[in-house]
Amino acid sequence: MTTKWITPSVTLQTSQRKIFALDIAERAIITVVFVHFAVKALGNYLETPSIISSLLLVSETMPFVFIVLRSPSTTLSDRPWDWIFGIAGSTAPLLISVAAVNPLIAESFCLALIGFGMFLQISAKVVLGLGFGIIAANRGVKSLGPYRIVRHPMYAGYTLTHIGLLFAMPSFFNAALYALALGLQISRIYREERVLRLDPMYREFASHVPYRLVPYVF
Repeated sequence: MTTKWITPSVTLQTSQRKIFALDIAERAIITVVFVHFAVKALGNYLETPSIISSLLLVSETMPFVFIVLRSPSTTLSDRPWDWIFGIAGSTAPLLISVAAVNPLIAESFCLALIGFGMFLQISAKVVLGLGFGIIAANRGVKSLGPYRIVRHPMYAGYTLTHIGLLFAMPSFFNAALYALALGLQISRIYREERVLRLDPMYREFASHVPYRLVPYVF
């Protein structure tokens, strides 16, 4: 009987191939869902142009672009539930009904919520650079800009944007999707922090920024 020896280099190559395959899978899944959303949203905008629908398209295009352009992470989680919550949390908002309806509140207030939410998203993404992703991973500890206020300002921005969009395009379907998205985002926060807290730098950062999503609340 022969003994099969596994050298460290072989193990490392296998791990690198696995990370590469997971990274490709993450990008492929989000691309399919985004294209479906973009076709629907663009068609609605061409039919009934509005600032709300254009902001919706811009808001959801940005994370897609960052995912496509970023470099692979060496700490990408391979836990199935991390993938399920990460993908579901990112795709749920892309499934909303984008048909034009009467806003629940003044359109100017809807725009203010959407605009501030997008400002938070953009500022967080600028700090992250190409370290953005949807699956739990350590892509570098960031502590500048909005990260001085909450540990997950991008999710805070998403939440504000979604509230503004829901007021602008109210429906039970959209409300259910955004409520689901919020619940999934909170779950993602805990899952991401499980990975991030393995890094002493993140534990130090978390000790100085105690709130995850909303100051003095959560």
